[in-house]
Amino acid sequence: MRNRFALTVILVGSLGSLGSHGSLGSQGSVGSQGSRGSVLDVYFVDVEGGQATLFVSPSGQTLLVDAGNPGERDADRIALVAKQAGVTQIDYFVNTHYHSDHVGGLPQLAARLPIRTFIDHGPNIEDPAAGGTGRGTGQVFNAYVPIRDRGPHVVAKPGDTIPIEGIDVRVVSAAGKLIVNPLPGAGAPNPACEGFQAKDESANPLLAGENAQSVGMVISYDRFRLLDIGDLTWNREHDLACPRNLLGTVDVYLTTHHGMDISNLPALVKALSPRVAIMNNGGRKGGAIATFQTLHALPGLQDLWQLHYAVAAGTEHNAPEALIANPDDTTAHYVKISARSDGSFTVSNSRNGFQKEYGKR
Repeated sequence: MRNRFALTVILVGSLGSLGSHGSLGSQGSVGSQGSRGSVLDVYFVDVEGGQATLFVSPSGQTLLVDAGNPGERDADRIALVAKQAGVTQIDYFVNTHYHSDHVGGLPQLAARLPIRTFIDHGPNIEDPAAGGTGRGTGQVFNAYVPIRDRGPHVVAKPGDTIPIEGIDVRVVSAAGKLIVNPLPGAGAPNPACEGFQAKDESANPLLAGENAQSVGMVISYDRFRLLDIGDLTWNREHDLACPRNLLGTVDVYLTTHHGMDISNLPALVKALSPRVAIMNNGGRKGGAIATFQTLHALPGLQDLWQLHYAVAAGTEHNAPEALIANPDDTTAHYVKISARSDGSFTVSNSRNGFQKEYGKR
């Protein structure tokens, strides 16, 4: 049964008597950006192989997933895109996990834009003193916590929803746990699971640790669906897709973990059957050849759009130039989706103004 944001809420400051499992709808400043009409806009901001994805609901409420790397650069980029989108505050900030390329820029961003509610998976499971897997986990987590503690803090659990008016945001993974029941319309057996080979998490710390804790979400606007599962890794992707596909199909798949090949399990990607994939890779980060091969083999995939040209993959695997926002590291352009309730959507490249329409599914 669907929970309406039945999350664990940690209250700070003066927020009244809201209980630990109450609705946070009143905390998100519904329509705070003003009415936008009938389009869900999604901006994939270039943070050089990290993540910062801004959702602007038809109601005007905003959701930002991750905040890029530490320092001024990525905060400036996110704030600029927000300004271009007419956004004056972030109603909900979701931190998928505590690696520096996902939450490092949050302190600098919070100095530029007010953030109303913070959502994450709970405690940092990597050793703060040692910096975990070398992603700067301890340092960035310690910088994140005091910013987070200024406002309502929500610990996400699989099956929860984030109450953004006009869209449905369903949590499907968090803190190493996954939904156990299929989403509406999902649950079909997945023949692509045959022959699955698990990866050894003890041999590669990036397969476990904070990556595997990622908060993942299915974001829907009526008939339009998009999947963002952060840096969730291979073995947990398997459990979302096998033996039954718990997620169903999507229109847009944000490639997991920047297109790395310790994520993007073929059995999951095939089951999703996306029409469009967006890769938030860097020029020399993510964009694994194996992931390109998985995507190019999908019979229903119409296009792959990329934030960067992936140097190691070469022209054989990269998308056509018109669909790549940044051909090298000297620019910082974004990819934008404008989705409509009938499932149709437009994808555009801010570098060259190229856009493409995708009809109703």
